[in-house]
Amino acid sequence: MKERIIQSSMNLFWRYGIKSVTMDDIAKDLGISKRTIYQHFKDKNEIVEKVIKSKLNDEECQMQELEENSLNPIDEIVNISTHIRESLGSMNPSVLFDLKKYHPEGWALFREFKKSMVIQSVRDNLIKGQQAGLFRLDIDVEVLSRLRIEQIEMAFDPSIFAFGQFDIVEVQIQFLDHFVRGILSPEGFNYYNQLPSTATQSNTHEK
Repeated sequence: MKERIIQSSMNLFWRYGIKSVTMDDIAKDLGISKRTIYQHFKDKNEIVEKVIKSKLNDEECQMQELEENSLNPIDEIVNISTHIRESLGSMNPSVLFDLKKYHPEGWALFREFKKSMVIQSVRDNLIKGQQAGLFRLDIDVEVLSRLRIEQIEMAFDPSIFAFGQFDIVEVQIQFLDHFVRGILSPEGFNYYNQLPSTATQSNTHEK
C-alpha cells in the first residue's frame, strides 16, 4: 500500500503540480480513505519527500544506463536530451516551483542530487568528450558543468519562463542545443551535424 500511495502521488503531482494535489485527491485516486494514507505517512510533506526520493533513484538508474549505452559523449548528450523530452513531456512545469516553495525537505533532496550526481555526470561527459577530440580543449569543465545544471533548473522558473507562455520541453531543447554547439570541436561539429534530426538539434546545422 505504501508503494501504491507513492506511485499515485507521483502521477498526480506530475500531472497537476504538487500544491494543487490534496490528500483527498490521493485517496480518491487510489479508492481508499485518508485514514489509510495516514497509517503510512504522517502528512503530505512526507509523501512528497518519498516521491522525490523514488524519482531521483529512477533518474540515477536512467543516467547510468544512458551513459553505458551511448557510443560517445555526443551521443550521450543526444540520448539524455531524448530522455529529458520524454520525462518533461508529461510533467507539470510547476512541480519544481512548488517543491522549492512549499517542501524544503524534498527540495533539499533535489539540490543534493543535482550537486552530487548530475554535475558529476556532466563533468565526466565533458572530460570524455575532450579526450575523444569531440569537445574543445579550452573549455572550463568545472564552470560549464555547473552552467548546464543551472540551465535545466532555470527553465522551471516562472519568473523567467512564464507557465503557458513557454513550452518547458522546447526551452530545454534550446538550452541543450546552444550548450552543445558551444563545446564542440571541429571534429565534434562534423559528427554532430551529420546526425539525423534529434531532440537537441535545430532545423539548421550551420556553425
